[in-house]
Order: sequence, then structure tokens, then C-alpha cells
Amino acid sequence: VVVDEHFGVKLPDNIPLDAAAPLLCAGITVYSPLKHFGLSKPGIHLGIVGLGGLGHLAVRFAKAFGVKVTVISTSISKKEEAIDRLGADEFLLSTDSDQMQGAMGTLDGIIDTVSAKHPLLPLILLLKTNGKIVMVGAPDKPLDLPVFPLLLGRKLIGGMKETQEMINFAAKHNITTDIEVIPMDYVNTAMDRVAKGNVKYRFVIDVGNTLKSS
Repeated sequence: VVVDEHFGVKLPDNIPLDAAAPLLCAGITVYSPLKHFGLSKPGIHLGIVGLGGLGHLAVRFAKAFGVKVTVISTSISKKEEAIDRLGADEFLLSTDSDQMQGAMGTLDGIIDTVSAKHPLLPLILLLKTNGKIVMVGAPDKPLDLPVFPLLLGRKLIGGMKETQEMINFAAKHNITTDIEVIPMDYVNTAMDRVAKGNVKYRFVIDVGNTLKSS
């Protein structure tokens, strides 16, 4: 593939091509709001909703920035992964009303990576005054947005320059994507697995070794 140099990103030698590929999509999708909305500063307490392709990278970038991270999930099975493997500081089970009640007003910001319809009010209530919630997931159905809590609390993707900055930061802090490399003829099966949420955390297609020449 030949592209204009303006649209090319230089990958440092210590970053593997396959694990770096999703950084150019998922990586910049979470890196950009962390920087743009002031959520990358040490001392910030950040909530990350969902621990999938976007969420696991959001945790890694946030921790590399020195941010305190709480992963928020509907699945208790994600707790060990979030804390022991990805280095999150805390885990919040969003289906546990006691946990959610106890965490109200504790977060400076939230990165919401969930692509399914889900309630926003419980998340908004976790924010401090002037807290920020940034949506980077893409639900296929409209979400209900309660306005009154926003009034009380005063509460996407970057360009080429920021993408290069993100890649350099990822290389410096050894941040890559958890991937499953697949051949071209597996794409339809992979799409079915994505729809079922059965991927950890990104598929990468090995085009060079599996695309048949015409």
C-alpha cells in the first residue's frame, strides 16, 4: 500500500506490527479523549466502563499516565483481569447497587467504551462536580440521557499528529493491544464472534500471508 507521507505513522522498532495495528483505531480512540479532556493527569480518578477492545487499552494508557483507574463492568468475571493483569486500581460491579451507591461522587471522569445500550444515569452519579463522561463506544440504539443530574453536577478520534504522539507514547510505555491474528478466510466467522462479544480483545487480519493473489 502506498500512501501520502501525511497519512503515514512511523512505528518505533520495539512495537510489533500486529499488536500495534489496533492502536491506530482503538488506541487513538481512547488516547485522544484522555488528553483532550484533561483526564491524563496524575491524581485524576478515572472510571473506565467496559473491558473490551477499547477498555483494555484505556486502562493501559491511563495507568501509563499515572492516573488512578476504576474499571466499571456488568461482569464480575472481569475483576481479576482488570486488576491483576491490566493494573487497574479498583473494580466496580455496575449491577451491585451497594457498590455503585458507595462510589457516588468519586470520579473525576469516565471513559465509556460500551457499544451496547446501557443506562447513563448510574454512571453520571459516579462523577464529582464538573466531572466529565466521554462516550467512545457506539451503541446501535439511542441511549436515554437524563438532563437533571447534568444540571446539578455541571457535569473523537484524534488527527495524524496526535496519532503519532499516541504511537510514540505506546512504544515508550510498552503498550500494545491484546489480539488474535486470523487469516482472511476467517473474517466471516470473526464478525460473528464480534457480534457475540467473543474476542479478546481485537482481531488482526494477516493479509500478507493469507490473501490469495488474483
